[in-house]
Amino acid sequence: MSVLKKLFQQTFIYGLATVLPRALAIMLVPLYTSVLPTSSFGIYATLMSYLILGNVVLSYGMETAFFRFINKEASKKEVVQSTALISLTISALLFLVIALSLRAPIASFLRFKIEYVTYGFLILALDALAVLPFVWLRANERPMRYAIIKVFNVCINLGLNLFFFLFLPDLASANPESFFGRIYSEENKIAYVFIANLIASAFTLLILVPLYYRIGLRFDVVIWKKMFKYAFPVLIAGIAFSINEAFDKILLKYLLPENIAEAEVGVYAACYKLGVFMTLFATAFRLGIEPFFFNHSKNENAKNTYATITKYFTIFGSFIMLFVIVYLDFFKQLLIKDSDYWVALSIVPIILLANLCLGIYHNLSVWYKVTDRTRFGAYISIVGAVITLTLNFALIPLISYMGSAIATLAAYGSMMVLSYYFGRKNYAVPYDLKKIGGYLILSIGLSSLAFYVFEGDLIIGTTLLLVFLLFIYFSERKEIQRILQR
Repeated sequence: MSVLKKLFQQTFIYGLATVLPRALAIMLVPLYTSVLPTSSFGIYATLMSYLILGNVVLSYGMETAFFRFINKEASKKEVVQSTALISLTISALLFLVIALSLRAPIASFLRFKIEYVTYGFLILALDALAVLPFVWLRANERPMRYAIIKVFNVCINLGLNLFFFLFLPDLASANPESFFGRIYSEENKIAYVFIANLIASAFTLLILVPLYYRIGLRFDVVIWKKMFKYAFPVLIAGIAFSINEAFDKILLKYLLPENIAEAEVGVYAACYKLGVFMTLFATAFRLGIEPFFFNHSKNENAKNTYATITKYFTIFGSFIMLFVIVYLDFFKQLLIKDSDYWVALSIVPIILLANLCLGIYHNLSVWYKVTDRTRFGAYISIVGAVITLTLNFALIPLISYMGSAIATLAAYGSMMVLSYYFGRKNYAVPYDLKKIGGYLILSIGLSSLAFYVFEGDLIIGTTLLLVFLLFIYFSERKEIQRILQR
C-alpha cells in the first residue's frame, strides 16, 4: 500500500471518529431548538465556546510535542510517553481543585449559573485526562480503537440527550414523586445538555484508564523541559486559534444589547453548524495527516508528497463547499427545522470558505512543525486572533453576527497566506499554486453564482457542480490513475 493510500485509509477512520461527535452536534440542533428557548441555545453555544479555549489550555501543546519527541527521542520513547502523561494528569487535577474552589466568582464574572460553570470545569478536567491516551492511540497507528472509543462517547451522549429531552418529561409527568420526577426540571432544561456531556466524558476516561498502566508512570525532568519548550509556542498558537474559532459567540453575547444577545448567539450558532461539513473534513484530514507529516519528514520525496496532499485537500474541500451551498435549502430544512433560525443563513458561504482556508493552513503548517519552528505557528495564530478580535469589536455593533462571519474569514485567510509566505522561505515545498489557486477560485465563483445569483435553484446548482467535477476530472485524471496503480 502506498503512503498516500495508507494516509487516506487512516484519514477515513479518524474521520469517522471525528464526524460522529460533530454529527451528534448537528443531529441535536433540531432537538435543542425545538425544546429550548433561543436564549438557552445561546447559553449552550457560549459556554461550549469557553470549553474550546479550556481544552487548549489544559492540553498546552503536549499533543504535538508528543508526536515530535517520540520520533526525535526514539531511544527514549517510553519515557517521553510517560512524562507527557504525568504532566497532563497533574495539571488537570490541579486545575480542577482550583477551579471548583473559585467557581462562584467565576460564574458571577461570566454571567452564568454556578451549576453550568461547575459542569464545565468537570468536563474540561475529564477531557484533559483523556488527551494523552487518545494521542498514544494515534501515534501507535491504532485508528480503529481510537474510532470505537470516540463512537462509544457519541452513543452515550446521544442516548442521554434523547432520554433527558424526549422521555424524562413523560416519565416525570406520569410519576411526579418518583426518581424521574425529582430530577426533572422544566425551567432548567439546558442543564441536561451539560450533564449528558459530563457522563459521556466520564465513561470515555474509564475506558482509557488501562492505557495509563500501559504507557507507564516515569517522569524525566530534562525531557519534560524540552517538550514544554517545544509545546509552549503551540499552546500560544492554540489559544490564539481558539479565539479565532470560538470568541465570535462569546463576543456576540457581551457586545450586543443584553435583551437580544443570547437570541442572536443562538441564531448565529445554529446556522454556523451548517458549515460543519467543511470542518469535519478538515479536522479528519488533520488527524490523519499530523502523524504522517512527522513519520515521513525524513523521506527523500517528502516535500513533493506534502505538495500533492495539499492539492488534493484543496480539491476535496472546494467540492464540499460548492456541494453544501448548492444544496443548502435541503440541509437547512433537514437540520434546522425552525425557520426563525434561517435569518442567519447568509453566513454559511462565508463560514464554509473560512474553514476551507483553515484546512489549507493546517496543510501548509507542516514546515514549522517538522523544522521545530513552532514559534511561527504562534506568531501566525496571534495575527489571526488580533484580526478576529479587532473585526469582531468593530463589526458586531454594526452588523451583528455577519461581522463575526467576516472576521472569521479574514482571520483564517490571513493565516493561510502568512503560513505559505514564511514556509516558502524556511522549508520550500513545491506547491502547485496554479492548480490550487485555480480550483479554489473556480469553486468560489461557482458557489457565488449558486447562492447569490440563482438563489438555490437546484437544476442550475447541480449543473454548476457537474461543471466543477468535470474540470477536476480532466485536469487530474492522469495523476489520479497513477496514484491508484501504486
